[in-house]
Amino acid sequence: MLEIFLKTLPFFALIGLGWFAGQIRFFTAEATAWLTKFVFYFALSAMLFKFSANLDLGALFDPQFILAYLTGSGAVWLVSFAVAKTRKLPTALAAMEAHTSMTGNTGFLGVPMLVVLLGPLAVGPVLMVLACDLIVFSSIITIFITASRHGKVSLAPIALGLVKNPMIVSMLAGLAWAGLKLPMPGPLEEFMTLLGAAATPGALFAIGASLAGKSAEKPAPAIWLSFGKLFLHPAAIAVTALLIFDVEPYAAGVMIAAAALPVAGNVYILAQHFGVAPQRVSAAILVSTAVSILTVPAVIHWVHG
Repeated sequence: MLEIFLKTLPFFALIGLGWFAGQIRFFTAEATAWLTKFVFYFALSAMLFKFSANLDLGALFDPQFILAYLTGSGAVWLVSFAVAKTRKLPTALAAMEAHTSMTGNTGFLGVPMLVVLLGPLAVGPVLMVLACDLIVFSSIITIFITASRHGKVSLAPIALGLVKNPMIVSMLAGLAWAGLKLPMPGPLEEFMTLLGAAATPGALFAIGASLAGKSAEKPAPAIWLSFGKLFLHPAAIAVTALLIFDVEPYAAGVMIAAAALPVAGNVYILAQHFGVAPQRVSAAILVSTAVSILTVPAVIHWVHG
């Protein structure tokens, strides 16, 4: 456990460094926004493309894996939604709380950290988790909020949102490259390696710097949502992956570790975009990220210790 904690410590130390730089205003909110944009559109996209382009597609798409993740995550979504409705929250807010409780920071934190800690074989499972979050659950939250406000659902904004997401585009481009079995030219691979290498430090620093502008308002909902993300989500995934569906043990462990990640920053972007509880989501990101310094190593130790 101590060994794994020490291995994860540099990743969280980078987050802490970013938070400190933002807290003392050495790294302004504007600078954080531009760094996040660089990582999102360029560095992380290069990393995802390179990972995807080198995957064995036959081994990647495991229906049991996808069913286990969707079932476990969906169960947490429904529990959080039901809890929110018992508190008489509006449907849009209940859906946002549900989305917050099961959407982890797989892109900015999970891809860089889990691949390093769990080995290159973790790439495929991590990308499947990321794809499910970005394609399935981001569409669900959009549908719920749109339907609750307008009484109908338009597929155009959902499709446009998916097409404009560079993480989805880079993964699909890489998978197409792998599917066509195209050779990777040396200069292109070196370019992607150089650019992708900026993803890990850039993403972690940006996470920390963005947290400096967040406050722990509405502590009770934030604590509940953080509990759902850090404890209920990995527990539900463990049940579905290990007991219900026939998921290969190593892949199941990676899935559980990914489920243990703190609330994703893109949930806050969605909350701001829709105008649904951005402060509550912000507080949940802050609380879950702070607590995950201890919980993530514990989960990784349990699944791969």
